[in-house]
Amino acid sequence: MSPEEWTYLVVLLISIPIGFLFKKAGPGLKRWGAAAVGLGLTLFTCGPHTLHSLITILGTWALIQKQPVSSLGLSLFLLPSLNVSCSSLDALSCHALALAWTFSYLLFFRALSLLGLPTPTPFTNAVQLLLTLKLVSLASEVQDLHMAQRKEMASGFVKGPSLGLLPEVPSLMETLSYSYCYVGIMTGPFFRYRTYLDWLEQPFPGAVPSLRPLLRRAWPAPLFGLLFLLSSHIFPLEAVREDAFYARPLPARLFYMIPVFFAFRMRFYVAWIAAECGCIAAGFGAYPVAAKARAGGGPTLQCPPPSSPEKAASLEYDYETVRNIDCYGTDFCVRVRDGMRYWNMTVQWWLAQYIYKSAPTRSYVLRSAWTMLLSAYWHGLHPGYYLSFLTIPLCLAAEGCLESALRGRLSPGGQKAWDWVHWFLKMRAYDYMCMGFVLLSLGDTLRYWASIYFCIHILALGALGLGLALGGGSPSRRKAATPTPSLASGKLREE
Repeated sequence: MSPEEWTYLVVLLISIPIGFLFKKAGPGLKRWGAAAVGLGLTLFTCGPHTLHSLITILGTWALIQKQPVSSLGLSLFLLPSLNVSCSSLDALSCHALALAWTFSYLLFFRALSLLGLPTPTPFTNAVQLLLTLKLVSLASEVQDLHMAQRKEMASGFVKGPSLGLLPEVPSLMETLSYSYCYVGIMTGPFFRYRTYLDWLEQPFPGAVPSLRPLLRRAWPAPLFGLLFLLSSHIFPLEAVREDAFYARPLPARLFYMIPVFFAFRMRFYVAWIAAECGCIAAGFGAYPVAAKARAGGGPTLQCPPPSSPEKAASLEYDYETVRNIDCYGTDFCVRVRDGMRYWNMTVQWWLAQYIYKSAPTRSYVLRSAWTMLLSAYWHGLHPGYYLSFLTIPLCLAAEGCLESALRGRLSPGGQKAWDWVHWFLKMRAYDYMCMGFVLLSLGDTLRYWASIYFCIHILALGALGLGLALGGGSPSRRKAATPTPSLASGKLREE
């Protein structure tokens, strides 16, 4: 492991005991204590580069404070790309401005070395990535509040608290406390400001379970860590950059991407499980099961707060809001499409909510391509990100078209065999795309893909052509997909 990876691991591990300390604290201590810890970690790992996060926060806060109508000019400019009508202009103006501001600053942030300015540390980049998600979400939440207030004024009827709605526009200090909250500050999970407020205002935090859910969640992490160390040692990524690697036989070159992606998964499984455990220790993101919380988004059903400690203790809670990885689902779901949903789940919710839904097209595949393009940009400027992420829409189109053309015609046994083959090809597609994500450079990625004859691209194009020839449609045209959730009859969760 590199020194940076050890630092990440230490930050994640110390977040767990810190969480237990904050769990039963009052709202004020939670808010300012968690912000102090997060700012301290940021200053320790980023040093003077912490200034970048501060500038991003101040810029977003300034945009939020403006009246929605003041953003009319830029929103009109963004209308074609956001695919919105004038009637919904105000609803998206604050969000559009925040997205434009934070993504523009990401470009400046990554071009610092080209401008002759000091290059930020990897930790600064991690903080900036998560901060971008949080600030765009905050701007959208504030805009939702403005819209709800205007509707109430127009109708003359004051409604009760709406699900997920903020009580008021956050002040500068409140925005800073949310931005620098130590929970997920470098690795995620992403969470909305509403989720953060719910944690601060938890009525009876002592009744929310933490230790048992933490142990259930954490138990596979040591095994994943061991598998990561073992696989990355036996199959080092650096070997792919050496000329000697390309003298190996084709089967060996094809096989090598499998352990590389395996090590990649194990590394992120450990990091995200540890990050979730930090949340669980603090009771962060805990909601009653009846609220049907979604990863990233929070509750989908209104659940009245308990009126006494006894009632709070009688409720069943989950931490789905801060669930960032479904290890079983990632490895054993059948489709490429489903694999995306189980990976980095809170960020996937953010992409679906703020990018996919506002894409300038209605086609599922094209909207996915738009989302993947902006996801690649969010990750960085390395060509490998774009080569990998923009391969996903091709795979989505191919599997959707061929599945709609053939799977429904097969017998139950044939469908089961289809699902096993589909799963195998899905894993190989992710192996293939992972190589671009980890090799990063254009030359290294294309050199490796060329050495295995761009097999996944060719296979996906062939599957798409065959599906179209047999009358299959794209995923956006199918009214009902045949369910193929996983290869197991009963889904086994890692906890």
